[in-house]
Amino acid sequence: MFLFFLWCFFSCTTKPDHPVKVDKQPEIYPDYIGVTIPADIAPLCFCMADEGVRQLYVSVKGSNGGELTAEGQWADFDISDWRALTRQNKGGQLIFSVSALGQDGQWHQYKDFPIYVSHYPLDDWGLTYRRIKPGYEVGGDIGIYQRDIHSFEEYAILTETAVPGRCMNCHTANRCDASLFTAQIRGEGGGTLIQRDGQQQWYNTKTDSTKAAGSYAYWHPDGRYCAYSTNAVHQAFFTGTGQRIEVYHSFSDIMVLDTQTNELLLAPQLQTPDLEIFPAFSPDGKTIYYSTSKKCRVPAEYEQVKCSLCKTDFHAADGTFGENADTLLNGPATNLSYTLARPSYDGRWIMYCQSSRSNFPVAQTDADLCLMDLRTGETRLMDKVNSPQTESYHNWSTDSHWFVFSSKREDGMYAQLFLASIDDQGQITKPFLLPQRNPRKFYAEMMDSYNVPDFTRQKVEFDAHEAHRQVFREERIGVKVRNNK
Repeated sequence: MFLFFLWCFFSCTTKPDHPVKVDKQPEIYPDYIGVTIPADIAPLCFCMADEGVRQLYVSVKGSNGGELTAEGQWADFDISDWRALTRQNKGGQLIFSVSALGQDGQWHQYKDFPIYVSHYPLDDWGLTYRRIKPGYEVGGDIGIYQRDIHSFEEYAILTETAVPGRCMNCHTANRCDASLFTAQIRGEGGGTLIQRDGQQQWYNTKTDSTKAAGSYAYWHPDGRYCAYSTNAVHQAFFTGTGQRIEVYHSFSDIMVLDTQTNELLLAPQLQTPDLEIFPAFSPDGKTIYYSTSKKCRVPAEYEQVKCSLCKTDFHAADGTFGENADTLLNGPATNLSYTLARPSYDGRWIMYCQSSRSNFPVAQTDADLCLMDLRTGETRLMDKVNSPQTESYHNWSTDSHWFVFSSKREDGMYAQLFLASIDDQGQITKPFLLPQRNPRKFYAEMMDSYNVPDFTRQKVEFDAHEAHRQVFREERIGVKVRNNK
């Protein structure tokens, strides 16, 4: 009874009287101090990093007007009030004043800190991503999900409960357009899914010429073609080294599916004895970017896997390729590995991963994000977003002023999603962790890693029951192979 009345007392606390002033900003979780956000994003709820803090009182004032408060064990802002305040202060800032009640029963008031509201909108509906255990096991609750970034609502698209024992991967919308969607189901009854305007088509993209089905997908802007790599993925686990897992490929090539003619389009430069992986079309659809590495005796020579970043021409009118491939970044020459090229949709930048080795950067502790300016060819590390842990799996918003990426900076094991913005001059803002209603509880209890995140302009409408029927029915559209000469 005493604890109940104590809880009631603290839950009804109003603005603290005569708090002790602290000459530093508060240490909060997540670290949202000084981040830049879009108007209308879900509230950036936070708590004190010190778990011994009993109570918070937070006041937020906008530089262009407006105010709101929150009090409790964490700063839990009303969604409607928060979004209205961010809209009112677009291009300005929000000033946070935080008071915390310690174990000693004394209130402490910290120095104010800002959160900046960008003048760049983020009008996309949400994010899609796969949630999977950090050891990449099949079994449990592996699945593809989507999240409304303007609220805290998460929705399952396809999970293992619908297709037991199967691994689903590489879900890809067409440049944030959720009406055109592809995914690959691995395992018995697997197949390549193409969903167009809610209608599912299931292909068998494994042929004698391609060795395996498609994965690591990327759409051509016209929606007719989709590029895939076709590979065999393996993993090995370290013992006693401080590293956990190494992922590698025994073979890998790139192919393009023509969804009108049901043909797989192959080119000699994308089907070499080397390992070609991670295709991505340029915004105008005339170029395919990809990574390639010399074949090594993996896993024994795993440290020798050095990917170069290359490109080759593609002609959408007849589904043919250019004759040559150009190297943009030479991995063996620099003793580095360059992977996961993702061009911005406005044609200005390419974001990619750089690591000391590997064609699977999410498993590399030293994987960092880099930026190439397509106007000048200049490249640089994205110091504003990189950390001592893994940064990987990045994608652009529709207007190319926001990007999402996965990072293991919080604990070195679980990949979480962060968002940041970039302006026309390439200036990047401090990234912020994907907001959650009660962030400490949510992320402490979340036993999954996030990977392959992407923005969508609208919610993905997907019939998981139909997917279940199709997977276990095993009826697939056959494909023909056309080689580029």
